[in-house]
This record gives sequence, C-alpha cells and structure tokens, in this order.
Amino acid sequence: MADPSSYRPKPGQIPDSPGVYKFRDEHGRVIYVGKAKSLRQRLANYFQDLAGLHPRTRTMVTTAASVEWTVVSTEVEALQLEYSWIKEFDPRFNVKYRDDKSYPYLAVTLNEEFPRVQVMRGAKKKGVRYFGPYGHAWAIRETVDLMLRVFPVRTCSAGVFKRSAQIGRPCLLGYIGKCSAPCVGRISPEEHHELAEEFCDFMAGRTGAYIRRLERGMQEAAEEMEYERAARLRDDIGALKRAMEKSAVVLADATDADLIAVAEDELEAAVQIFHVRGGRVRGQRGWVTDKVEAVTTSGLVEHALQQLYGEERGDAVPKEVLVPALPEPVEPVAQWLSERRGSQVSLRIPQRGDKKDLMATVGRNAQQALGLHKTKRASDLTTRSRALEEIAGALGLDAVPLRIECFDISHLQGDDVVASMVVFEDGLARKSEYRRFQIKSFQGQDDVRSMHEVIGRRFKRYLQEKQKSGEWTEEPSDDARVDDNGATAATVTVGTDDLEPDPMAGRPTDEDGRPKRFAYPPQLVVVDGGAPQVAAARRALDELGIDDVAVCGLAKRLEEVWLPEEDDPVVLPRSSEGLYLLQRVRDEAHRFAIAYQRSKRTKRLKSSPLDSVAGLGDTRRQALLKHFGSLKKLRAATVDEICEVPGVGRKTAETVAAALAGAAPSAPAVNTATGEIIEDDGVPPAALSAERGQER
Repeated sequence: MADPSSYRPKPGQIPDSPGVYKFRDEHGRVIYVGKAKSLRQRLANYFQDLAGLHPRTRTMVTTAASVEWTVVSTEVEALQLEYSWIKEFDPRFNVKYRDDKSYPYLAVTLNEEFPRVQVMRGAKKKGVRYFGPYGHAWAIRETVDLMLRVFPVRTCSAGVFKRSAQIGRPCLLGYIGKCSAPCVGRISPEEHHELAEEFCDFMAGRTGAYIRRLERGMQEAAEEMEYERAARLRDDIGALKRAMEKSAVVLADATDADLIAVAEDELEAAVQIFHVRGGRVRGQRGWVTDKVEAVTTSGLVEHALQQLYGEERGDAVPKEVLVPALPEPVEPVAQWLSERRGSQVSLRIPQRGDKKDLMATVGRNAQQALGLHKTKRASDLTTRSRALEEIAGALGLDAVPLRIECFDISHLQGDDVVASMVVFEDGLARKSEYRRFQIKSFQGQDDVRSMHEVIGRRFKRYLQEKQKSGEWTEEPSDDARVDDNGATAATVTVGTDDLEPDPMAGRPTDEDGRPKRFAYPPQLVVVDGGAPQVAAARRALDELGIDDVAVCGLAKRLEEVWLPEEDDPVVLPRSSEGLYLLQRVRDEAHRFAIAYQRSKRTKRLKSSPLDSVAGLGDTRRQALLKHFGSLKKLRAATVDEICEVPGVGRKTAETVAAALAGAAPSAPAVNTATGEIIEDDGVPPAALSAERGQER
C-alpha cells in the first residue's frame, strides 16, 4: 500500500486551469482518469487525510504511485480527452458500463452501389444507416418482412447477389415481389438507391406523408377502375400500418429524444436507454456497472452519455436527451453533445406530461434490469459458496454461516415501530422463515432499544423450544415468556433445489412435521446499523447466555461491517461476493420491515368505530358505508334508516347505533402535506404517499 504523500506534487506545481489527470500504479499502468475545471483544487482533494476520503477513493490513492495531468483550454476539451483516455487505458477504478447483451441493429448499407438491408451487431461502420437497437434479431426480421412489400430493397448477401447476376435469374424474393431484383437489371442502381433512401426515411419516422401518398394513389387507381393496382396499394398501406403498430406512439409531438434512467445501490448501477424517434420507441438498450469509484447519480449519467455518444455524430445524437439528474456542471456536457450533433442539443430533466411518464417507465426497466442482474448473480452455487467463505474469513468464524438471520427496525417518526427478521440459508432467501415483530416494551423512537428487544425475544423463543425438546436443561426465567402475537410468520414459501443439501434437515419439528418456529438457530445474526445496534444485539445474546452465535452490523452509508467490541469496522473489498450477499440480506430485511410498517399504519389510519361492533363483518360494514356515503352520515341515521340497508336486521341496527353514539366524533384531521381535510370514513391516498417520504 503506497503512501499518497510520497508522490504528492509540490505546492504551486499543479496549474489552476481545466485539464485531465491520470493516476498510475507502481508498474506504470493507468488506474484512474478524471477531469477537472481546476486541476489544483481537484487533485488537492485526493491528498487530504485518508480518514476523510471515501473508502473507494482511499483504495485508489493508496494503490497509485504517481499522478500526471494534461492542461486543456476548455471543459469540453477535458471531457473529450477524458473519454479518449478511458477508452485507451481502460482504468480499473473508473466506472465502465458493460452491455448486458450484444444489441442488434437494423442497418442499411448506403455506402454500396446496391444498398442492402440486414441485421448488424458490433461496431458501427461509416456510410451505413442504423436503426435500433432492438431487443431481439427476430423483431428486426419481422419488421423488414413487412416493409419489403412496399420497399423491395435488396437483403441478400454479396455471394447470392453475384450468383444471381451470373445466371441472370433472381432469387425467390425477386419472384414473390419482396426484392426489386437489381441483380438482373429490373431496376437501375439510381432507382434502387432512391428506394433505399425512402426505406430509411420511413424507418426514421417520416411515415405520415408516405402513407397519405399511397392512399391518394389507391383512390386514383380505384377511380380509374384499376382495381388490381388499388388492391395492391391497399395491402401495402396495411403492411406499413402493421409495421408502425409494432412501435406505439409514446410522445404525441413526434419528438426525437433519448431517455436515460439509472437504478443503483451502493455497489452496482444499471442504466436503461429508450431511443424515441418520431414519437415512437425505436430502440432500447441497457448497461450494468460496478461502482468502483465514489460516484453520484449525476456522475453515472455523465459516464452513460460518454458511453452512448462518444463514437456518434450527426443525427445519431438526438435533439433532446432526457436524464434523471444533470451532470455537474451541465454546460460542458451539453456543449459537447451539441458539437457531436452539429446543432443544439437539449439536455434536461422532464418535469411533467408524457415525457415524465415515459421516464418513469424507463426507470422501472432500469430497476428490473438491476434486479435481474442481481438474481442471476445470486443464483450461482459457486458464487454463493465463495460469498459465505468470504464472510466467514472476514468475521473470523470457525465455519461458513449456512443460516444467516438479519433484523431491521422500521417506523414513521417514532409511530408504528416494527421489526423484521429475514432468513437466508445457503445464500438463498427462505421466505417461509421470515418473521415480523411489534415493539411492545416502550413507545417512541429508539432503534438501539428496539433491536435489543427483538433479538432478546427471538432467542428467548429459541431457548424455550430447546427446553421443550429436552436439549436445554436449565429452567428459563419468567421473563423468557414471549407472547405468540409478538411475531407472525409470512405466508410466502420458496422452493428448494433438490440437488443441494437441505439446511432444514434434522431441525426440530412439531407432531405434524412442520418446523418449530424459532427452533433452529442461525450461525450469524446481521443487524441493519452500525456499532450501537451491534452492541445492543450482542448484549441481548449475552443476557441469555448464548455465545455460539456471531453478530455483525452493516452500516448503509459506507457499507462497513461492524463487529461487537471493535472500534474500527471491517471494510470488505468492493468486488467481494461476501459484501454483496450481506448487502442483499440487509436490503431484504429493510424491504420486509417497510412492507409490514406500511400495512400496520394503513390499518390504523383506516380503523373506525364499526370495527368494534360485535357480529358486524366486512361485507355488512361496507354495505353500511356504501349506503350512507360516510361514517358521519351513518352516525346521524336512525335505527329505522339503518334497517333499510340490505342484510342489516333491527338488532344489528340498534347495536350499530349504540356503538356510534358512544364513540365521540373527533375533530377533522388535516393532511399537512396537501392541506386536505381527512374525512372520518377513510384516508385520502395523498396522506399515505406524503408519509412514505418520512418513513424508515
């Protein structure tokens, strides 16, 4: 590990001007490339106290052995040089997007004498017009098959074209009217090139004028009683419309735009791009990257723009680029895009309307892409085994933790405090073992105290089960009793792989063969939090005399692993599969806790005096509210009026009237986020959505 002070430039040596810098390791390899508006200010940030640096930045500067820089005149030049150097040196500490697949394009080779329509992958070639990218090659072939009826452009290879020219006979497509057969001279090179240009214009979105021209031709042919030509034009119009239907209109103003969305966590990020041309989605692609440097969403967007447009020119760069966050600063990037296009490019965040809605769709695709990437990574048996071994090595465990339990606390500003317990066995989630808790011993917000209570309750139940099975000889104390209502099991189950050993084998079961709740102990307890939460969990286990269960905490800010009675955290490598597994366990516990907290809060907010009426079920309760319109009107109704509701007898009506008379109406509540008065018969959705931004 190198000391950054050993290669720190002397004061005044670094110029105060825009430029690009490179960090090299001891072997001279470039490990990081960056740009700066002021090289002096930016590089000074790398040579401060190591404790104040982000862990990934700290790793980079201690791996480097030298730094050098190149001065440029503008920030745009710095952006261009940075992109060139990243492409050239492939630095290990720079964010590099990798395609999650090799996307196919629909290409028209306008640089040939007889242009050809085909599927192309890989690097783009000069003089070739590209459309896409498409998700699948078969989607391109379906579109081309429909279009060839109207635009019979050549699609055959050079060998087939040459052979047909030699024998003077076209291929099958020439006979069925899906090729103009330039190989045998049915159409001149100029006419065929013009046909290819019309094909490109239609694919680029200029569809309305061409279809209107065909419709006029069809009407003229019908008026002249040339019904065969009119029928052929009718079929051509139908084929073009079917091709257009494959890409629905998403922006009514026929906009040419690219929409970029980012989904990220602490270790990885996924980028999705929708290419919209003429108001229709003409292509989609996505990338996934490891966050090897300390980078914000703005930084990820800037890297994505470099990756997307670094090799593009002209119309390949659209007039409008919509992003979730603007690069900082935004002016050099916008100017760089405009220079590559040759005209003004608008780089902005959509605020309203169709563009904002479409951006939300792109964002959902990015989230799904990131989730799919993580699922593929987690499903690999070898990867899971390596992750468990890395966790055991980092925490100093005697054996790999085959069962991991993670606990998280959730609340909304101290109200409805709940906790979750999720279980991972052999690196996979076992949802049938999930549990959830209500905090009972106190009111208010105290995550440390809540964690102590939950861990204590969970392992008291474990000791009780051991006592029942005869494995525990000591008599538990009175405070070891836990109310069964303190935890409720999730109803979702997950299948297991028959080829892998079942961690459930040999665990205690009831007489009906089902596993006993809390009867199987984990090898590792993970808590969502830092040193205070870890200390509380360890104290709860010590109070119960349990010393064979390891405890650690995962702090969300820097993904540090905290151990009991340790002043410094364990920092696992960014590429560690063990850290990835711990993060996934922690995130699942957080998701499960949030879901329970939301459902609990919703039930509380929607409760009414009718819930306490004996013998009044959901059906009749809803019938009453539907008949009267609100609880306020129901409270003012007489017994005879209540009896008019279908299914409600006089005795039930009297009970309802008495219950509502005894429940004093409260003052109307006001949603502070919207100023909306909350009626006593329900809660506006806006109230719940406003609160969700404040929940933990």
